[in-house]
Amino acid sequence: MLSDGPVLLRPYRRSDAAAWSQVRRANREWLAPWESSLPGDWDDLNSPATFRWVYRDQRRSARTGEGMPFAVCLRSDGVERLVGHINVGNIVRRAFCSGYVGYWVDRRVAGQGVIPTALALAVDHAFGPGGLHRIEVNIRPENRPSRRVVEKLGFREEAYHPRYMHIDGAWRDHIGYAMTSEEIAAEGGLLARWHRLRARTP
Repeated sequence: MLSDGPVLLRPYRRSDAAAWSQVRRANREWLAPWESSLPGDWDDLNSPATFRWVYRDQRRSARTGEGMPFAVCLRSDGVERLVGHINVGNIVRRAFCSGYVGYWVDRRVAGQGVIPTALALAVDHAFGPGGLHRIEVNIRPENRPSRRVVEKLGFREEAYHPRYMHIDGAWRDHIGYAMTSEEIAAEGGLLARWHRLRARTP
């Protein structure tokens, strides 16, 4: 488990099915425009039954070293609430040592620093115990909230990918952001950088 204040990143559990489904279904309008196109109804694709497949897939990717998936939770008064997801995926080792990060968050807690904190925790874990050297994040140009997350953390914008991924029914352009371990080593990690940035914000 990884944590900072009320934000907790942990492996998924089978018992997360109902909470995961409730959050996903409640956030259809907030999440659907930014997610990969899949055939089927949103409620069916985000049902407790579907979570069983998601859970198995994430367990497999973690076991094989292809991914580092985490449930994003908020803790308050001893109660833990699932509010999002973050994954370091498509991991390639050897001379590359790189992975891609994807994330989503419940709209009801958006803008409260949950995902920047979660991303900082995940990146520090990937660069430290995870042994990676480079992290990439690819975001649609229109997704300003998600772009603000990586930009305020200091991810470098380095590419524009035309028709990069099939999202919400069409091939969509993406902006590529990246960060290497050397860029934050002198700052004590990305979480330490995020704490300093928040301290300077009035």
